[in-house]
Amino acid sequence: MEFFPPKTDAGVENLFKALTKLQRFSPVFADVTWGAGGSTSDLTIELCKRTKQAGTVPNMHLTCTNVDKQKIDEALATCKAAGITNLLALRGDPPAGQDKWEASSLEFTCALDLVKYIRKEYSDYFCVTVAGYPEGHPNKMSVVEEGLAALSAAELRRYSVQTAEDGSKQIVVCRDDDYKGELAYLKEKVDAGADVIITQMFFDPEVFGQFVTDCRDMGITVPIIPGIMMLSNLGGFRRMTGFCKSRIPEGMEAVLNYIVSTTPDEKEQADKVRLV
Repeated sequence: MEFFPPKTDAGVENLFKALTKLQRFSPVFADVTWGAGGSTSDLTIELCKRTKQAGTVPNMHLTCTNVDKQKIDEALATCKAAGITNLLALRGDPPAGQDKWEASSLEFTCALDLVKYIRKEYSDYFCVTVAGYPEGHPNKMSVVEEGLAALSAAELRRYSVQTAEDGSKQIVVCRDDDYKGELAYLKEKVDAGADVIITQMFFDPEVFGQFVTDCRDMGITVPIIPGIMMLSNLGGFRRMTGFCKSRIPEGMEAVLNYIVSTTPDEKEQADKVRLV
């Protein structure tokens, strides 16, 4: 499971009411996100403490760009004191209102630097997780003006169709050379001490299967946990998949279009037909 720090005290309490109900499913762990630039650092750590008290293992996100080194040191020390032993080491997104991320310290310019620092300062105390990108990192994706004919066989398996600002459709993909570079960087993070990989969300299982194969071929042997986003509302789904440039399988896209285009009565009738 993954939680983000609520913006109100009432939201925090509602989160833990939900966590209590979710205990029946025996969650293996719960990720707790860390706001851009460390904006929610204190609340994130407090949520991790309470998650642990509630009987679920917390996995705390920790970003290193746009964050002062002192805040990283404080977070690591506080986690150790509280017995929070699982971290997801990330570069981080730019703070709200900024288009680009910037390193606040030359010691931390990417997630690899953070993994190395955690291992240097705390040896094997923490279980360190890092991010993997089955479709390639969104920052490494580009628009293919020439169409599908310009894509390699591997690129055809992971490209996505995105809607541009003018409403037109664009083919977007992480080209093969960039994808291989991303895998090489992921191996660097693992070689530096990462124990586990959690992937960016994906919706095409074949993309994930290929990613795991590619990782194993690169000599990456650590566990790879698939990142799965539940579809709770269409607006949020469209925003997230647009931001991450996620591939949507044709069958799933057809279901989404059906949901949007049909009336409640039509849906009810279709459900009855399917049941029969």
